[in-house]
Amino acid sequence: MESCSLVDTAAAATLCPSTAGGRRRGRAGSSAARFLSCPSSSSKENGVSAACSIGRMLSGVRSAARRKLFRNEHEWLGGNWSEFTGGDAHWWTALENNFVLEASEDGYGGVLVDADRLPTDQAAFARSLAASLSYWKSVGKKGVWLKLPVDRSEFVPIAVKEGFKYHHAEEAYLMLTYWIPDEPSLLPANASHQVGVGGFVINDQMEVLVVQEKFRGFALDGVWKIPTGFIQASEELYTGAIREVKEETGVDTEFVDVVAFRHAHNVAFQKSDLFFMCMLRPVSSAIKIDETEIQAAKWMPLEELVKQPFIQEDHMFQKIMDICIQRLRKCYCGLTAHNLVSKFDGRASTLYYNVDEPEDVNCDAA
Repeated sequence: MESCSLVDTAAAATLCPSTAGGRRRGRAGSSAARFLSCPSSSSKENGVSAACSIGRMLSGVRSAARRKLFRNEHEWLGGNWSEFTGGDAHWWTALENNFVLEASEDGYGGVLVDADRLPTDQAAFARSLAASLSYWKSVGKKGVWLKLPVDRSEFVPIAVKEGFKYHHAEEAYLMLTYWIPDEPSLLPANASHQVGVGGFVINDQMEVLVVQEKFRGFALDGVWKIPTGFIQASEELYTGAIREVKEETGVDTEFVDVVAFRHAHNVAFQKSDLFFMCMLRPVSSAIKIDETEIQAAKWMPLEELVKQPFIQEDHMFQKIMDICIQRLRKCYCGLTAHNLVSKFDGRASTLYYNVDEPEDVNCDAA
């Protein structure tokens, strides 16, 4: 039996045995549509499948695709199919629309699959994914980013079977990646750090705002500590510190500066941890605790806070308290927040840096 294959695009000839003769028309897109549902592609003869494999089907068009998608044999036109108005562009568009997943450039020679335009069933997704990988390889693409929403979670095993690897997950989706070249992957790894903040809030009476947490380890049993928490997505360090203090104690504050930060590794789920200590100025004093997380909160004299055995026996916390005290004496300057726009990406961001010098000339003696 004659095999089902795709012929040279320039000839615009018969696309499949079952579409020969009278089925050939002036608009090749019509012929392509028939080819894509070709009856012979599902038949068998002598126990040998006559199905048109996606790899074989695409191999016949690679040379034509390269001629249309490359200038000087290497420059890719970006997949702008609307630029091609020749007769064979119609069936190629039909082929693309039926098999190759919708995707955009990632700016680094790879593609980002459009998560909103994925096939709706597993069989169609499996066919399209295989076809897409074959096509992307043929045009020299490198990395593939595949975002699968929760309502497409049944596609995960299919992608993994094709060689995709987990990258990261959020509540609403799983991101997978595929590196096409036969060389070590250059795709960036998943986020390696979590970011926390602490708010050192001290009033004019030299009292520090402290809390006791409901859910704490044995080491913190009975310990009074400063309010701490994690930064949320797209949140600034200083706004995160202000928010955490407000949520845990009900006290409103203003940001002064970042006085120190700690870098630790293998903290939670083998991730690294960045913790920023922020000096805050209180603008209210009434305490109203978050009863879901906080056992108690109060204003504690600074001297009493520092004398706690937990602080005295821990070099890290002792050093942090020393820095905060030096900041109060104006013998130390922290990092203040400055909003700047970089020409690199045209976006506003926050740069933390020191703009002052210590005021007290007797700091060394202190």
